[in-house]
Amino acid sequence: MENHQNAAAGSGSRPRPDLRALFFGFSSVGLSGFGGVLPFARRMLVEDKGWLSAEEFNTQLGLCQFLPGPNVINLAVVVGKRYGGLAGACVAPLGLLLGPFLIVLLLALAYDTWGELPRVQGLLRGIAAVGVGLLFAMAWRMATALKDKFLFLPFTALTVIAIAGLRWPLPWVMLAGLLAAGSLAYRRLGRRRD
Repeated sequence: MENHQNAAAGSGSRPRPDLRALFFGFSSVGLSGFGGVLPFARRMLVEDKGWLSAEEFNTQLGLCQFLPGPNVINLAVVVGKRYGGLAGACVAPLGLLLGPFLIVLLLALAYDTWGELPRVQGLLRGIAAVGVGLLFAMAWRMATALKDKFLFLPFTALTVIAIAGLRWPLPWVMLAGLLAAGSLAYRRLGRRRD
C-alpha cells in the first residue's frame, strides 16, 4: 500500500520534494504566521509548490482533524511521510516548528518586559483579527474545491451549530458528521458507478 501511495504521489507533473524541500517548505509555513498557519500551509502545498491538489489537501486535512494534536502538525507529518517516508515524517514537522519555537522563546522574553504596555496589547489584538481573516479566507478556498459542495453544505452548518451554538463535545459531533456525510458520499459514489 505504501508503494502505491508513493507512486501516486509522484505521478503526473506534480513535483516530488526531497527532505530538504520538505524542511524548508514547512519552515516557510511556520515562519509565515503568528498563530494559525493552516492558510499558509494550504497556499504552499496547493498553490505554490503543487505537492497536493486542492481536493487532496481537503482530504488530508479532514484526516488530520480526526487525529490528536494540532492539525497543521499532523498535516506536516502526513505530507512528509507521503514524500519522504519516516525521515520525511520527522523532517517536515521539524521544519514547521523549529523557527517558531526559537521566535516564541525570544517573544516570551520581550513580553515579560513590555507585555503590559497598551500598544503591545493593541498590536496583539490586531494580529488576532488578521488570523481570523486568514482562517475565513482558507475556509472559502477549501469550500470552492469541494465537489458537490451544495450537497454537503448542511453538514457544515449543522457542525457549526452543534459545536459553537449547542456546545456539544467535538469528538461526538465529528463522529456523527463522519458517519452521516460519509454514508451520503458513499451512496452517491455507488450511484455514479451504476
